[in-house]
Amino acid sequence: MEQEILKEMKAVFTEKFGDKTTRSYFSPGRVNLIGEHTDYNGGHVFPCAISLGTYALVADRDDGKTRVYSMNLADKGVIEFSMTGLAYDKAKDWANYPMGVVSVFEQAGHACSHGFDIVINGTLPGGSGLSSSASIEVLTAVILNDAFGFGLDMVDMVKLSQKAENVFVGVNCGIMDQFAVGMGKKDCAILLDCNTLSYRYSKISLKDASIVITNTNKPHSLASSAYNVRRAQCEHALNELKEVKPELTALGELSNEEFNKLAGHIAEPLERQRARHAVYENNRTLEAVAALEQDDVERFGKLMDASHFSLRDDYDVTGKNLDTLAELAWAQDGVIGSRMTGAGFGGCTVSLVRNDAIPAFKENIGKAYTEIIGYAPSFYVASIADGTHRLG
Repeated sequence: MEQEILKEMKAVFTEKFGDKTTRSYFSPGRVNLIGEHTDYNGGHVFPCAISLGTYALVADRDDGKTRVYSMNLADKGVIEFSMTGLAYDKAKDWANYPMGVVSVFEQAGHACSHGFDIVINGTLPGGSGLSSSASIEVLTAVILNDAFGFGLDMVDMVKLSQKAENVFVGVNCGIMDQFAVGMGKKDCAILLDCNTLSYRYSKISLKDASIVITNTNKPHSLASSAYNVRRAQCEHALNELKEVKPELTALGELSNEEFNKLAGHIAEPLERQRARHAVYENNRTLEAVAALEQDDVERFGKLMDASHFSLRDDYDVTGKNLDTLAELAWAQDGVIGSRMTGAGFGGCTVSLVRNDAIPAFKENIGKAYTEIIGYAPSFYVASIADGTHRLG
């Protein structure tokens, strides 16, 4: 499969840029098993890198110009940009993600002395909430680090990639996406404390079950105002709690019991709900990882379901498409747990499904969802993969 993808990319590269010596790279997408909208609230997340992702073929140029071409967005053509002094340019569309990384590298003292010709080919569905943007950002960081020998470790590159999205692209995302993409490890999920960046790998032993990602095929825009509004609501709630608990630096530091005692100090009921999700989801994530490490997959599944309820009722980021997929999944035989994953407002659900039930899961949910929504979902059975790396 990988060799076929690279072979096809090589033909496209030669057509667009000529016959040159190329290097190849792969950067995964990510799915978050539990712990949603906790990352920017200083809580824990539990993502894993997946076998769907972004491939790149790269050739060095001898000038300061980079040309990029995406096989997924062929209508955008070849996009050119300089390797110095970049600013966001709406006309350059998806290329703003690699441009942002080049820009933050330069600002951090890692100036690039030449440009590249790059062909990109992604196996992640765009707008699905599987972190295609983070996949491209960390991919770019690894390409630059490799080409110029900057000597950055992966956590440094992850931080710069997040900065590119926050500062250059203007999306106020937390660090989870880039961290999972860069630091992924085969057959493991990552328990990450987003407040301290301390992390550990947890072996995922699903035995006779698999991770099934179901795409609503309703695109979401992460830059949408709703995401930044939720973030602002949580920040405001935190500031009100700090008035009575000055040492508090993040909602993720609170136990459920502490939050319940202090919640009355959040004046706005809607902000109280948002903060409750952030606190409860963080503690639910810790409980879920403990359950998985004790081989209690059933308990993990129940906590996934509870996560979706909270995202639906307290955080209000699910919507009809995601709720329909989750509700249909809960009714299927062989489903251990199912929830929305990613920012919400469209995108995907993640389900743990027993292997022998996967064909019926796809058939039944595909049919029912199409009847309710009016168009079909897409299904991906994902394996857990390594983080961004050079292939050859």
